Amino acid sequence: MSEKQFVKQIADINEDFAQWYTDVVLKTGLVDYGPVKGTMVIRPYGYAIWENIQKDMDRRFKEVGSKNAYFPLLIPMSFFTKEAEHVEGFAPEVAVVTHAGGAKLEEPLAIRPTSETVIGTMYAKWIQSYRDLPVIMNQWCNVMRWEKTTRPFLRTSEFLWQEGHTVHATEEEAMEETMLMLKVYKEFMEDTLALPVFTGRKTDKEKFAGAVATFGLEAMMLDGKSLQSGTSHYLGQNFAKAFDIKFLDKDSSQKYGYTTSWGTSTRMIGAVIMAHGDQRGLVLPPKVAPIQVIIVPIATHKGGVIEKAKELESMLVKAGVRAEVDSRDMSPGWKFNEWEMKGVPVRIEVGPRDIENNQVMIVRRDNFEKQAVSMDNLDKFITELLDTVQKDLFIKSKANRDKKVVEADSLEGILQGVENKNFVKAGWCGCRECEDKVKEVASATARVMCDEEGVPETCAICGKKATHKVIFARAY
Repeated sequence: MSEKQFVKQIADINEDFAQWYTDVVLKTGLVDYGPVKGTMVIRPYGYAIWENIQKDMDRRFKEVGSKNAYFPLLIPMSFFTKEAEHVEGFAPEVAVVTHAGGAKLEEPLAIRPTSETVIGTMYAKWIQSYRDLPVIMNQWCNVMRWEKTTRPFLRTSEFLWQEGHTVHATEEEAMEETMLMLKVYKEFMEDTLALPVFTGRKTDKEKFAGAVATFGLEAMMLDGKSLQSGTSHYLGQNFAKAFDIKFLDKDSSQKYGYTTSWGTSTRMIGAVIMAHGDQRGLVLPPKVAPIQVIIVPIATHKGGVIEKAKELESMLVKAGVRAEVDSRDMSPGWKFNEWEMKGVPVRIEVGPRDIENNQVMIVRRDNFEKQAVSMDNLDKFITELLDTVQKDLFIKSKANRDKKVVEADSLEGILQGVENKNFVKAGWCGCRECEDKVKEVASATARVMCDEEGVPETCAICGKKATHKVIFARAY
């Protein structure tokens, strides 16, 4: 297969971004469609990305005091009715088990869309005194939300995620936790996923069902749309009162706790694909790439080439690099195209002439720069190069995003901005009618508020006094 034919397997990224995305996730072996509509099978290459994400995030969570636990998949439906706003928000997405063991259940069981209810029930059982606080737990699990329109990683009926749930003695401590986790998420996304994000408070319309306040992380995709990549919720005492999470305080009085929850999911893999990819396929940040370096032997029929490739692989693996040799019986050109499509950050080419000259050819996936490098201290060179690629991906992504952020002082300006595939910052008076008007006219939503930049004098939609500065965008 020629190089040109190989790339034709993927739709044009500029003409049909949605099809390009679907082609990439399927043809690179990240996922396949499950037998139940709206589900996905995460294949080994895709799951390896999730494992790298999980490992990095789990370390960060533990550094700020979180401990892992696991809670049941099935939740009594009566639990959901205890927090009215919560059940109303999730009702359309809840899958329910009504029969088991050949008999109808006395009470239907929900397959968790999120776990505030079951975890709140257990926390009420475990927490007795102020000495038991704070409680800071996280679980890695699957959840189910019966989505009508699905796309692998971005929105599926079942997906993998982590959800943190905490209880604190005071409002101040709970808010500190909410903002701390927002910061942890932001640092992870920018340092590990090379993904610049805007953070801020969500509007009441966009907040989590049952929360007092929701704070989100919004990333710009290559098509100018926003992808919510994570959220941190301050729940106040809403769930504590619904599930009777009380403690005996130092003054010998019974008080309700203040709770938070925070979560991210396999949706982040979709963000990486749509923020860094190009016409040739995936471009993976080294920190999450399943294979950081692929070694392609040239003229393998000649003696010593495969052996040298294996020797280089061993050297790199010992240095902590995820490196592999592709010794399959296929042409080097075919291999180059496949590994470029799969987004491997660095390729090493080694053939008889390279061995004679004690050098290899290095090719970067992000910018296709090529250079001949000595085999001496190659491990040190590669580890430094991977760090450079990681940093350059973030710089490039941030520059691409920043040039597509515009200001608007009218509804027409918001419409024009999103039509041109931008994020639009505009003044907002805080009323639901104006927020709905933007959705109606521009098919855009309020992503996060960025009041720290300074609030414009007037609302771009109605012209009244503005109370917030909001980022409006079309979103996934």
